[in-house]
Amino acid sequence: MANAREALLDAALAALAHSPWSAVRMADLAASARVSRQTLYNEFGSKEGLARALVRREADAYLQGVRRLLAAPGPPERNLVAVAEWIVARAAVRPILRALLTGAWNERLPQPRPVRPGARPAPVPAQRRADEGPPAPGELVAQAAAAAGEQWAAGCELAIRIALSHVVAPVLPVTPQCAEPDSWSPMTPTITRVMETILSVETRSPRKTMP
Repeated sequence: MANAREALLDAALAALAHSPWSAVRMADLAASARVSRQTLYNEFGSKEGLARALVRREADAYLQGVRRLLAAPGPPERNLVAVAEWIVARAAVRPILRALLTGAWNERLPQPRPVRPGARPAPVPAQRRADEGPPAPGELVAQAAAAAGEQWAAGCELAIRIALSHVVAPVLPVTPQCAEPDSWSPMTPTITRVMETILSVETRSPRKTMP
């Protein structure tokens, strides 16, 4: 039922564009995804389970995007700049990701509540993973930085933290144009200049690593 699960998650994300999470109805989501309400509850267990799954998918897509940019051909320092630019652009148009990265949730978003102690594990493997809860902001930074490898992990963490500072307090408005890593466009020339300056200085050192 992977297709039904993705369709339901897509329907939930689309509903959030128009309504706060408290106003999103499970019956409407099932109808939008063209599945039965029973299928919806089989997949997620409850509306809270759906919230956990939606947030987990956003975290996974973010980490996958960072890894793809880091693995792109080209100088590693340029890839780190690309990561910072992409994070700022993507967070500008994806409120759930912005909340994940900053910890700043609001009433419009499906902030996932922990699974009740002693609750029976979900029968769907993907839901059991979602029920473990999303990574905290610091965990997301660490997981993304680790994808850069030991030599560039510190540089990647620096790039991400600079990007997050811009997400929290942007200097200029960000135009909402962001897709997947293979089709994104640079959005933040200020970050680009800062990152390239810092990384060019650091990579001229004999160690070729960040301090």
